[in-house]
Amino acid sequence: MFRTVNYNDLKGNYLLVDVRSPEEYKEASIPGAINIPIFDDKERQEIGYVYVNESVERAKKIGVEAVSKKLPFIYEQISEFDKQYDKLVLFCARGGMRSSSLCSLFSTLGLETYKLSGGYKGYRKFINEELCKVNENIKYIVVHGKTGVGKTELLKYLELNDMDVLDLEEAANHRGSLLGNVGLGEGRSQKQFESLVYETLKSRKTDYVFVEGESKRIGNIIIPDYIYKSMERGVHVLADADLDFRAKLIIKEYTNSENSVEEILLSLDSLSRYISSKNIERYKNLVQKGEFEEVAKELMTKYYDPMYINGINKYQYELELNLEDIKKAGEFLINWVEEYIHN
Repeated sequence: MFRTVNYNDLKGNYLLVDVRSPEEYKEASIPGAINIPIFDDKERQEIGYVYVNESVERAKKIGVEAVSKKLPFIYEQISEFDKQYDKLVLFCARGGMRSSSLCSLFSTLGLETYKLSGGYKGYRKFINEELCKVNENIKYIVVHGKTGVGKTELLKYLELNDMDVLDLEEAANHRGSLLGNVGLGEGRSQKQFESLVYETLKSRKTDYVFVEGESKRIGNIIIPDYIYKSMERGVHVLADADLDFRAKLIIKEYTNSENSVEEILLSLDSLSRYISSKNIERYKNLVQKGEFEEVAKELMTKYYDPMYINGINKYQYELELNLEDIKKAGEFLINWVEEYIHN
């Protein structure tokens, strides 16, 4: 008989195995989990339809037929991972039939696997309860600044130098602006975002965490209210750099993927509420010619900067930094924060 384990009791050398469909896994999973699906997306949809609209027994029969073809492959994968980890923990949506069936099967075959109590739904309940708690004692060092000044680069430098950093844009896979998904692919779901934020905050070494100043929405993601309010109560730092530096940084960041030009052209249409169609067409022509600098500078001065000024003016700043030398600015900020903490 297999054993059940709670998420918050997991320790040591274990591997989480998500046996849900690829679509479920892609939408959101537990960070670090691998996907070994019992059913593909089409099979899951068919079984679910039959279960609800026809009969439970027929749905089970279709499920058995579908999984029987995959069992040799699934068993081979689980056997290999069993050699690498002390504990294999399987989960499905609610800790029900999919994970229970596999755990029972592997138990009879001599492979000790565990079922995650409550499945992914139980894990989400844990995150909903614990994320607000793990945020409680944090003092955020919030770095504000206009588009392209190098806030993300500063956070990366701080992280490399063993500082606690919460990169909200990385967790969202979006830069927070209307062109913020260019070169990044699909943004993450709200559930996955919250899981990644929890993992970061849980593993922090101190209660001082560096974070970039954001609006409450990052693409389709909403920063939880308790985190956003903690950021508002934090220590605020204002970063700046000249327009040429910012334009070069923006161009480097937004044109580093194979489909950058096509994505930029498509995203420019989303600015039609703020910029005239005449200017959008002009920007598109410049982008197609590779004349990115003029577009970057105009978008910053005419669109992004006026929007950011309103948010920036909300706060009192303890420190102002020029980020044209990230290493120098980072070293200065680390030393400044150390003094701030001890004073």
